[in-house]
Amino acid sequence: MKNIVVYGSGGFAREVVHLIEAINEVNNEWNVLGYLDDNESNHGMKINELTVLGGANWLEKGEVVYVAAGIGSPKAKKSIVQKLKKYSNVRYPNLVHPNVKISRFNQLGEGNIICEGSILTTNIILDNFVIVNLNCTIGHDVHIKNFSTILPNSSISGNVLIEECVDFGTNATIIQGISIGAGTIIGAGAVVVRDLPANCTAVGAPAKPIKFHE
Repeated sequence: MKNIVVYGSGGFAREVVHLIEAINEVNNEWNVLGYLDDNESNHGMKINELTVLGGANWLEKGEVVYVAAGIGSPKAKKSIVQKLKKYSNVRYPNLVHPNVKISRFNQLGEGNIICEGSILTTNIILDNFVIVNLNCTIGHDVHIKNFSTILPNSSISGNVLIEECVDFGTNATIIQGISIGAGTIIGAGAVVVRDLPANCTAVGAPAKPIKFHE
């Protein structure tokens, strides 16, 4: 078995542990050591029978360990991964729930997490550290770039491009052939029918930018 820690100790981190346990029921692959958290007040805390082992400096011991980024926020996730670059002993597995439907013609980078009930058809590219949460559907030839998060029950049609650090809201939908700029936030239940620029928050049906941010 391979040792793994989950970075973060909030709700999604606990869901990642649940996903890992589901993988182990099919193929006993992972030994979950615990959580890592930058909040020192959480160090030593027990969460669902696992301990918060410490922060990033816990990785300094030098042993090879796999890390799953249990953080939903794209920007926070990116910040954590950039901080961990200095640790050459860290590996980032792709974690895919056993009941996910996914084509062998899809391409996954590293550190991606694909949760229960999702369907990814064919010729899809997930770069690195992408989260596909519960019960999402992703159509052919979609490309989702680094650190983006697709929240539960989202529907992404074919030939969509989602740039880096996009936060795609719960139950949102996007029609085929659309592009979403980097850093954009799509509100829950939004229907995206035209290209959206970078660094905006878009809501509604059809989805329209309501504000811009850095």
